[in-house]
Amino acid sequence: MATYTIFGREGCGYCSRAKQLCEIKQLEYRYVDIQKEGISQADLEKTIGKPVATVPQIFHGREYIGGYTELAASLSAK
Repeated sequence: MATYTIFGREGCGYCSRAKQLCEIKQLEYRYVDIQKEGISQADLEKTIGKPVATVPQIFHGREYIGGYTELAASLSAK
């Protein structure tokens, strides 16, 4: 099964909730702190392919999920 990748930053409540949701569902995930890694908003936009205004930005493997709300919705549909 593909790993979830969560791009977030310290102090972000939705980033914390996304990590908690993955832990509760026992999903394999990787958390990337964009501030510690030096990832700019422009870098994130290039990766995603569209403008980014908030974090978290979440992928499942190579598939772009969206933010926390989209992650929660996709997991509840399974």
